[in-house]
Amino acid sequence: MSIFRRLSILALFACLITSCMTEPPANSNRSVVTATPSPTASPSPVTAEATSSQITLPLLDALLADEKFVAKAKQNVKLSDQQIDSLKHASSAEIARLRESNAEDSEENAADPRAQADQQLRSILGEEKAKELTQFANDYWSRGDTSEAAAGKTVEMSKQPNAVPADTRVVVNIPAFRMDVFQDGSLVKSYKVGIGYPEFPLPQGLRKAHTIIFNPTWTPPDSPWVAKMKNVTAGETVEAGDKDNPLGPIKIPIGLPSLIHGGKSPARIGKFASHGCVGLTTPQVKDFAALLARISNTSEVSDKSIDSYLKDKERTQTVKLNQVVPVELRYETIVVEDGKLHIYKDVYSQNTNTEENLRRVLEANGLSLDDLSQQQRQQALDAVNSKPKKEVVIDLGTVAQKGYPAPVDLDTGTADKRGQKRG
Repeated sequence: MSIFRRLSILALFACLITSCMTEPPANSNRSVVTATPSPTASPSPVTAEATSSQITLPLLDALLADEKFVAKAKQNVKLSDQQIDSLKHASSAEIARLRESNAEDSEENAADPRAQADQQLRSILGEEKAKELTQFANDYWSRGDTSEAAAGKTVEMSKQPNAVPADTRVVVNIPAFRMDVFQDGSLVKSYKVGIGYPEFPLPQGLRKAHTIIFNPTWTPPDSPWVAKMKNVTAGETVEAGDKDNPLGPIKIPIGLPSLIHGGKSPARIGKFASHGCVGLTTPQVKDFAALLARISNTSEVSDKSIDSYLKDKERTQTVKLNQVVPVELRYETIVVEDGKLHIYKDVYSQNTNTEENLRRVLEANGLSLDDLSQQQRQQALDAVNSKPKKEVVIDLGTVAQKGYPAPVDLDTGTADKRGQKRG
């Protein structure tokens, strides 16, 4: 097997396993830099509302590798050990199929991976218990690992379409392949990003960022596909800087098992590029880490210190943010933005491009479909009814208010970054 092929396979699963550890083990010789929280900057837990079903067999495989999830599934859904084993076998078989078919090279799905998962669950568990597990797993995936949530002010995700944050947070709109950083209600920076493949979708909901990890290690899970790999053993740490470590130089955990991390090629930005994570190039993730530190009042991270941390590629360093930063993972295919109507491809087949949703989004922005000219209205209806394969933009002229802000200092992940500034 070629080195290129092995790296591709490693990247296929890297974001869906327990590599999202935010603190090193107690017996580790890795360095930990911890910023002391200020009295007024207590971490705030975040809450998330469950969205439509996101569960696929590869996601279920990742969840079943999480002992806490398995224990809770047994308790809440009343699953037996035999049923758990059957689910693991079915999800591992799908992982093996994807590995053999080199799924990361595919931009389109031949079948709906969620429908495939539903069929398998019903076959193994029966109709009612399959529905219960899907609801439980979907909620668990949307919320992430909330075990570290601290007492304090609850941060919520707006239920209104195209909502503009009034606080400091990161907003990722999945179908737009876009990540925005807001500070005190003002958009300060935008990034074009890679998103999870349909089999490995980004979760939707409100997460939190509380650490930045430089030179992260990777721990392969105990799974059949790992056993077939050369030079990689389940449970053994793949060190930072190792050629077989697919996480890049920096990762920001946003609740197990998802990350914001670097290491992506510019060619994958604005496309399917990851497996449950927000993907950035190395220059992008360095820039984002410095900005995340700034908006969280974490002075231990600067351009100079980042270069210092990354200089020793084999040494992992973890910096705890002074303030937890909410990370809002949205799925909005219809957006009124700076006087224009954007209709994006429904990348995860969530059936969001409908006339009903179009009307709802327009109303949230102080408009109705009747406010549009006949040409604008027809363009919008044609776009949602034809299920666009790429972004459709309709200039609303003076009819629309400003809406969601246009990108600011847009980092496209390309070397020359032409066309960065749009707002």
